[in-house]
Amino acid sequence: MKYFAENYDVAVIGAGHAGIESALAAARLGCRTVCFTISLDMIGNMPCNPSIGGTSKGHLVREIDALGGEMGIAADANTIQSRMLNLGKGPAVHSLRAQIDRRRYSEYMKRVLEGQERLDLKQAEIVSLEKTPDGAWELVTQFEAVYRATAVVLATGTFLAGKIFVGDVSFDSGPDGMFPARNLSSSLEKYMELRRFKTGTPARVNRNTVDFSELEIQEGDSEIVPFSFANEYAPENKAVCHITYTNAETKRIISENLHRSPLFGGEIKGTGPRYCPSIEDKIVRFADRERHQIFIEPCGLETDELYLQGLSSSLPEDVQLDFIHSIKGLEHCAVMRTAYAIEYDCVNPLHLKATLEFNDAANLYGAGQFNGSSGYEEAAAQGLIAGINAALKVQGREPFLLDRASSYIGTLIDDLVTKGCNEPYRMMTSRSEYRLILRQDNADLRLTEKGYRVGLISEERYQRFLKKQEQICLEKKRMEKTVIASSDALNALLVSRETTPIDKGVKLIDLLKRPQLDYKLLAPFDPERPDYPPEVFEQAEIDAKYDGYIRRQAADIREMRRLEEKLLAADMDYASISGLRL
Repeated sequence: MKYFAENYDVAVIGAGHAGIESALAAARLGCRTVCFTISLDMIGNMPCNPSIGGTSKGHLVREIDALGGEMGIAADANTIQSRMLNLGKGPAVHSLRAQIDRRRYSEYMKRVLEGQERLDLKQAEIVSLEKTPDGAWELVTQFEAVYRATAVVLATGTFLAGKIFVGDVSFDSGPDGMFPARNLSSSLEKYMELRRFKTGTPARVNRNTVDFSELEIQEGDSEIVPFSFANEYAPENKAVCHITYTNAETKRIISENLHRSPLFGGEIKGTGPRYCPSIEDKIVRFADRERHQIFIEPCGLETDELYLQGLSSSLPEDVQLDFIHSIKGLEHCAVMRTAYAIEYDCVNPLHLKATLEFNDAANLYGAGQFNGSSGYEEAAAQGLIAGINAALKVQGREPFLLDRASSYIGTLIDDLVTKGCNEPYRMMTSRSEYRLILRQDNADLRLTEKGYRVGLISEERYQRFLKKQEQICLEKKRMEKTVIASSDALNALLVSRETTPIDKGVKLIDLLKRPQLDYKLLAPFDPERPDYPPEVFEQAEIDAKYDGYIRRQAADIREMRRLEEKLLAADMDYASISGLRL
């Protein structure tokens, strides 16, 4: 028999990366919030790779942090190896990536949720969601407890009607052997169009059975940059990763067993991610490639479980064992967890507004993989925005919106709600037309003010931000005034860096515009340099080097925003406009 349990301002269904940020944002903004999860022991779980960040994803994490989200702080606290990717390229594509202790990360996030004021954490499966006559939402658990909430955020991840595939074996399941959410889809279909997507994960192997003498070592960076702008310490490298490769024998084993793959046999109906394909998909798609890179990554400091990044598969277990054992260093490894594909229900994001509220279901929001995206970072970013907007809607405040020119988060959401997606959406730097301005290093300069205005950035942190902003401004002015005198030592440096020597004094800013030079190299010739944090000099230097490009992109942004505000006639006949596709 059903019974009424409690009333809340905001209810969040799911405690993965999207649900965590949604629940924390709503509670921190003053709403009485509840977060439901199928398992309290798997909050913030990393069912796929044990890492946070990466190309473009590092941008998202730093933007989440700049707005007052939790992911960056949690990642820093549980990092076991950190690397800055793409350092051989320009700063627009530099991206931080960290190996994370996945169990400690989960425990950390559970503690954060438990300790958050105005937030209740409950282990329960939501089996029904119904709109009430007064516009609120009624949520029913598997124990027939009824909860009411003014606003609801759906952050169901891959649990919604989840189904696991390994060869010809399939069964209802969530990720990592957890229960799926079996019943919620039927009530959601009254309010939205659901569809099936799929993703997958590789096998895990026992460290003690891997031959590391055959593998390439991948060390962490010597100088570590934290994800969170609030952190005054740098995480430490406590582990190393390794690299190996598939080979002709691996390719043969997989090719000869494609008929046993549910992906190619038609058993899997859901659409998989193009940019993170299974190994059997890669073998077919890139038939002329003789080998594929495999990263062997630790899952934590207190476990011998290793993650085989690049070997995602849904082939039968015996085939998985054969192709894994064909790879150098893994010939005798013991597989601890079998790779699998998982199919799940998600929504067409074209049903959503830029606030992530549903167009036709007021006070109902979607976030994360439920919205058709993939990745922890994409999920957390949407969760933060959905949680903020659910709270603001409850409080009768103006919605919080980010456009494409403000952030990668804005680009992500704009892509989803205006273009939609026919496969799991993954963020990439190439998706942003303004990536020279939307760098990860300046996420705080772009978004801290917004986070403070909405109420997620503390006064203390905001004052530290203003101080940094002032120091950058002062340093840029000093660069324009400071003249570096010609000297034999300076010219020797210039010649060694293959740039033209000088015969008279040159402004510091003009020297920094030379691609061969940087702030560190010029330190001995700049004795009046103030004692600022390294990130202040980083911003000043980037602005100097890319000044012309940044100005041009800023002009593009102004024009885009002007055109965004231009209203089109409601009765415009688009079919009659020739060349519209172009």
